[in-house]
Amino acid sequence: SFWVPALNRKADLIPGRVNRLLLDANRPGEYRGQCAEFCGQQHAHMAMYVFADPPNVFRRWLANEARPARKPATPQAREGERLFLNLPCSGCHMIRGTSADGTIGPDLTHLATRTTLAALTLPNKPPDLTHWIEDPQRYKPGSKMPGFSLTSSQRDALVAYLDGLK
Repeated sequence: SFWVPALNRKADLIPGRVNRLLLDANRPGEYRGQCAEFCGQQHAHMAMYVFADPPNVFRRWLANEARPARKPATPQAREGERLFLNLPCSGCHMIRGTSADGTIGPDLTHLATRTTLAALTLPNKPPDLTHWIEDPQRYKPGSKMPGFSLTSSQRDALVAYLDGLK
């Protein structure tokens, strides 16, 4: 169950079923939600924000979300894309517009537009993304993402690529 207390709504997630939940915010804002039933080792770290935007802002966001990922703008970010597509990353994560088509982990197509990483565990800033890539179990024990032993130049290239996915 996911629950957004300020919006007075809760929905159960049932494997194999699609549930829909209409949230009607009275005013624009950020509303924190949380997993509302014990679901395993990461229960306390299953959080989210619901962003309620004015219609024009929402339409811009929706149009951007429908687009594939931007092409990397710098040589370092292009190297990061190459690494992402050749390391196990692309087997778990999807980035639309590339050959990365994994479905186990989150879709990272517009990762850099998110405010947090790993369900509100870390801010979405390059240093935090670096820490997450190096040792996700330190920040979210039990997550399916393994840590990676990368050289500093590989790590920096991967972070440059992911930080450019807007």
